[in-house]
Amino acid sequence: MLRRLFGRKSLAATPLRPGLVTGRKELKADDSPVLEVRADGHLVRAVSHGQDPRFGLTIVFLHEGLGSIAQWKHFPDTLARAAGCNALVYERWGHGGSDPLSGPRKADFMEREAHATLPEVLDAFGLEKAILFGHSDGGSIALLFAARYPERTLGVMTEAAHVFVEEASLAGVRAAVERFDTSDMEKRLSLYHGGNAESMFRGWADIWLSAKFRDWTIPPATLAAIQAPVLALQGADDEYGSAAQLQRIQTGVGAAAKTILIPDCAHEPHVQAREAVMEEALGFIANIKAAGEPPDMAV
Repeated sequence: MLRRLFGRKSLAATPLRPGLVTGRKELKADDSPVLEVRADGHLVRAVSHGQDPRFGLTIVFLHEGLGSIAQWKHFPDTLARAAGCNALVYERWGHGGSDPLSGPRKADFMEREAHATLPEVLDAFGLEKAILFGHSDGGSIALLFAARYPERTLGVMTEAAHVFVEEASLAGVRAAVERFDTSDMEKRLSLYHGGNAESMFRGWADIWLSAKFRDWTIPPATLAAIQAPVLALQGADDEYGSAAQLQRIQTGVGAAAKTILIPDCAHEPHVQAREAVMEEALGFIANIKAAGEPPDMAV
């Protein structure tokens, strides 16, 4: 019953949306071609692994607050290949080779990404539905998207997602600011973000530490609106959040959510507990496949 969802079709069968153009920049972590997508008024970079993402089950990867395409390394391609899926990875505005930030981030920057940018990225690739895999801020964005667009969400996997601001989160950001100011952190980030490194970091740190962001949360009613299955993972030693984040997700989403606290793991489970993440993610995707064939993925 999954033939149409996972079958191959020619890339020329349906033209890509006008907003999608081929880029010419190299990606350090992979040799896949870099694409540039205009979404919510900004040019953002994307990489696709596997066949044309319009034809087949696609996992969309959403990076963390200081992340980029290259910082995922080979994890998206590895997971997608093992699961028999395509992978689509993109860089948010202000990250990597995407357009630089034009000013301070606003308190609703994750909502804006979930409600405006991500839908346009999916539209540019002709994706009606997808599985989302979000890390940290990317996990929060995935949850917000799933609540707003249940008809476009086949499943949500999160690592270290934030659903409210807690002292552990703020302590982690403060420690990151200290490292940025006293070490070669900016130089290391510039390997992935180029000239965006400082504005990207300051934009992230400043909004998280601002008074106007202190009460940010994903409300229980928003989490309750998520209809797709959710797999939420978090390291027990996460320096940016506590197990209370998982508890809030479980309570809010309800029976559709599976939450796992991974021992001896910090903020990057796909790096620090790769085997456990792969096992859980592959089982989660297999259950989505077993549930049957969704409608045509292409719009």
